[in-house]
Amino acid sequence: MVSVGTVVWLSSELMFFAGLFAMYFTLRSTSGLMWAEETAKLNFPFALVNTIVLVASSFTCQMGVFAAERLQPRRSGSRLSFTRWGMNEWFTLTFIMGAIFVAGQSTEYAMLVSEHVSLSSNAYGSAFYITTGFHGLHVIGGLIAFLLIIGRSFAAKKFGHFEATSAIVTSYYWHFVDVVWIGLFLVIYVLK
Repeated sequence: MVSVGTVVWLSSELMFFAGLFAMYFTLRSTSGLMWAEETAKLNFPFALVNTIVLVASSFTCQMGVFAAERLQPRRSGSRLSFTRWGMNEWFTLTFIMGAIFVAGQSTEYAMLVSEHVSLSSNAYGSAFYITTGFHGLHVIGGLIAFLLIIGRSFAAKKFGHFEATSAIVTSYYWHFVDVVWIGLFLVIYVLK
């Protein structure tokens, strides 16, 4: 039931982001010259590295799901024995990577503000900050969910099906956030 509810909720989130994409393309189609000037201020290599970190976090998240499905909340070997890591270790690594992405996005915002690109500077600034900002808020929501899942695994007397299902559902959300970012990255940074 939780999985179905999450998928339905993610469908509504998909519609929300579709609206943001529509806004971006509409503003872009009416402001072509300004768009070219403003996109030249983007730091593509920095954004690419930040994107790679977020996409890699999907893989670490999925490794955590595999551990949860084995009902293994914690590692059964040394810290460096990645094959024996449990859900907590993989989700902690995913959390760290997601936090690095948010910090990178904040750094990029600071760089753009120094280039006089702000939310209120022009249509491009508005579209950029609204689309990436809402995505960033979704990433922060995912980070909070990881903390709750990890905390729940420590609070549970026995890690069972309920805890594993919660981890799996959280991974649905995280993968969704990653896929949306790939779309945003392609639209904002690649399609100039």
